[in-house]
Amino acid sequence: MFKLCLALVLLLAISKIHANPVDSGYPSCSGNISASDVDRVHFALNLEFIEAEFFLRGATGKGLDAFNATLAQGGPPPVGARKANLDPKTRRIIEEFGYQEIGHLRAITDMTGGIPRPLVNLTRENFAMFMDRAVGRRSNPRFDPYANSLNYLLASYYIPYVGLTGYVGAIPYLVYFNIKRLVAGLLGVESGQDAVIRTLLYERQNERVEEYGGITVAKLTNEISILRNELGMCGIKDEGLCVPPWLGAENRTTSNILSANTYSISYDRTAQEILKVMYGTGDEHRPGGFWPCGANGRIARMFLDQGDHGDCRVYSEGD
Repeated sequence: MFKLCLALVLLLAISKIHANPVDSGYPSCSGNISASDVDRVHFALNLEFIEAEFFLRGATGKGLDAFNATLAQGGPPPVGARKANLDPKTRRIIEEFGYQEIGHLRAITDMTGGIPRPLVNLTRENFAMFMDRAVGRRSNPRFDPYANSLNYLLASYYIPYVGLTGYVGAIPYLVYFNIKRLVAGLLGVESGQDAVIRTLLYERQNERVEEYGGITVAKLTNEISILRNELGMCGIKDEGLCVPPWLGAENRTTSNILSANTYSISYDRTAQEILKVMYGTGDEHRPGGFWPCGANGRIARMFLDQGDHGDCRVYSEGD
């Protein structure tokens, strides 16, 4: 394990070159936007919808509307999500995560009124696109997050972590006690979900991902993290399962079960950074990726260029 982690030092060191923070005055890194507490929590709902649909469909084959038809508030159902071929342990964990996400949606909606569910792209082709970009080549056969437990966990690696960095980034700007308490509680569970996913992948770090020529799980997580850093354009906010010592806890370890900064404190992301990462465009004004028509809520919509509503074509299950 130690040798494997050291072999990835160069990969992360190179990522540092491409992930240096942009000028500190750049608004997407400062988080300096005019938004209410409700606006900030509504923005988080976009990610909660992705998690709910991906986990529920992956574990049970049924989406959010089968469990609570009111939470989507008339928003379109996701495209491409399906039941995954999971082993019993993984299925039970993911099913629990799915029910937790229903609770998160209820908590936010009950307190703030909620927003309509955005169009969410959970097609295997969308996941393959992100994975291909991370690795730098097209998968063969095509990466399918629903094919087996390992692929599903690798796909899951992309989602909850982004949400938890968003909650960390939002908390300093919150004003009201009840919203702060809500977000702190949501952050606790999101962090737990990410830790479980990372631990399950860490246990399989030496396994090979055949779709990408047999690269290891550890290396693929590093490359996914590098991609998110590059898309976010605000420095290192993301780390894989193995890191160089200068990123390890107290500079004493190359294992990295939890992603955190030099003080072992969770990284934060602004709304702009999250849009860049989840759109996959590196531009908060240009939708795509997981939200092909754009995320919903006042914060997300204020960044959309006039007339630019993303790729709103109808996706099919076969995409």
